[in-house]
Amino acid sequence: MALELTPQMILVMGILGLTMFMFISEIVRVDVAAIIIMILLGLTNLFEPVVVDGVRTNWLGSVAPALAERLPWLDQMLVPVVDATRLFNGFGSNAVISIIAVMIIGAGLDKTGLMTRVAGFILKIGGSSEKRVTPVISGTVGIISSFMQNVGAAALFLPVVSRISVRTGLPLSRLLMPMGFCAILGGTVTMIGSSPLILLNDLILNSNAALPAGQQMQTFDLFDVTPIGISLIAAGIAYFILAGNLILPSIKTKLAEGTNTMSYFQDTYGLAYKLKEMTVTAESPVIGKTFDEMETECRDCRVRVVAYKSGDDLRIGQGTLSRDVTIKAGDVLGILGKKGKLTEFAAKTKMRARNELLVFSESLAPTKAGVAELVIPPGSSLIGKSARDLWMRKVYGISLFAIHRHDHDIDEGVRAMPFQAGDTLAVHTAWDNLARLEHDRDFVVVTSDYPHEEERPHKVPHALVFFLIALSLVLFTDLRLSVALLTGSIGMVLSRVLSIDEAYRAIDWKTVFLLASLIPLGMAVEGTGTAAWIAQETLVLMEGVPVWVLQATIMVLATVFTLVMSNVGATVLLVPLAVNIALGAGADPRLFALTVAIGTSNSFLIPTHQVNALIMGPAGYRVADFMKAGGIMTILFMVVSLTAMNIAF
Repeated sequence: MALELTPQMILVMGILGLTMFMFISEIVRVDVAAIIIMILLGLTNLFEPVVVDGVRTNWLGSVAPALAERLPWLDQMLVPVVDATRLFNGFGSNAVISIIAVMIIGAGLDKTGLMTRVAGFILKIGGSSEKRVTPVISGTVGIISSFMQNVGAAALFLPVVSRISVRTGLPLSRLLMPMGFCAILGGTVTMIGSSPLILLNDLILNSNAALPAGQQMQTFDLFDVTPIGISLIAAGIAYFILAGNLILPSIKTKLAEGTNTMSYFQDTYGLAYKLKEMTVTAESPVIGKTFDEMETECRDCRVRVVAYKSGDDLRIGQGTLSRDVTIKAGDVLGILGKKGKLTEFAAKTKMRARNELLVFSESLAPTKAGVAELVIPPGSSLIGKSARDLWMRKVYGISLFAIHRHDHDIDEGVRAMPFQAGDTLAVHTAWDNLARLEHDRDFVVVTSDYPHEEERPHKVPHALVFFLIALSLVLFTDLRLSVALLTGSIGMVLSRVLSIDEAYRAIDWKTVFLLASLIPLGMAVEGTGTAAWIAQETLVLMEGVPVWVLQATIMVLATVFTLVMSNVGATVLLVPLAVNIALGAGADPRLFALTVAIGTSNSFLIPTHQVNALIMGPAGYRVADFMKAGGIMTILFMVVSLTAMNIAF
């Protein structure tokens, strides 16, 4: 039976248009826009029919009967489109609770240092080049998301990508979108990779019940769709490698793991210092000399040894580095020196310098160490003493390279200069040393924006156990995803991998409110019949066209619907329609049903998909960024998936 357009559908389409306008124009933040839409949907309950003298009547007829007679369409349009009792169901939905749980699990794994190790492994393979790192990250996440929910894979790799961004200097915005898009694409690799594909076989069986024996469809096996998914991941990676410079924004964001404090001091004090890793060769003239002798001989370079490795002996921080350490062949030094002079210093000392940190990639990463400001307060016992007198590097774990005094910046001879009250010291230090100095009355720590909390490597077994428990429940049981993931997240808290306060801080509430507030819109689009009417009218217009055009139209419909409603809802709605259209056109109904289930993963244009919402905040993306990169990706997805489906089936 054909559906007819109702005033209620017109109202829903108007609200849908307003949503798109606010998302695209960004007159308010997307999460605020989503909350506004949720409230607007709730306000339609003002027009709930009322009971007058025991008779149920419309709201307009009870207020202005004459107006109701003249404008009956107004009363039909202003009706509740979402039941007020269901308006906030999104906050308790399976999807939103799953995202909260997986954020906590990811934070737990990160707290143990596991994600740092994974980041280090990826960097060893991919180096620091964007064109090498991107395919390694994206390919890994894509394969992982083929066996677990794509938002889970994306959330678990978010801290990994953040670490890589910090250590390579690549903007997070250049890495997160390829990772997120490939997490979505990974859901098409297996029949358990996404909810639509999981549902597909059940929907096929439901359709078979109404079909004659000769038209019955076979269900899909686990890896039947793998060629399609692999093709999509490969196309996605190639897209970002070839066009990344044109489509990806370079957004400077403040990373939770730390900031590039070198840049800050260069901008603030005009002190252009750089950190390099150097290996002492057998021909180096510094062999047999102490740190102090080597540093003193090259006064113009202003070099400071901030890390040292000799064999298995790795030294950085308080009580480990001393100016009387003797240098040997094969030693690796982390050297801080004047930018532009370090290459000259390496040539003069015949040491082999690396452009990237390798041995000290962990210990000297901005997550672990950096440049900080300390002030010598009045009454400090250090007044009148110099860094050399105090053996500052050994005793306090800080390497002094400049002093700001009376509006002047001094970086020559600072180690022998007696301190005065009010001096601001620019030092290089490990963050755990800086945390200790906050309790030392001889210093006032000015730098506050650094990682204060230490990692908990002793909790690695606990974190892994509860992560594997959650993963096993997801893969091998029929438990709801939210329950399975909450099991792992609460295990992290109970085993003290994370405190409950840290768990709360791990949740990105912007993402939570964005998704939860959009769920009622999906209810309205589906519940009022608006989605079914749009599908019906689109397919009526396509009557009589070639089969491949019909299939492409179904793909477009699935893409559009999944942008404004749940992909599960879009799949349930469109699969029966697609099957009937295929039968009427003499096409393969099984292929058309698969087209719907694959097409509902084509969610790149706006940040309504859970993965896109997850990466939007940390990378600082705007809706326009998704439309720019996601617009081309949407078309590429359609072309590649339709081609692969028709070749495979």
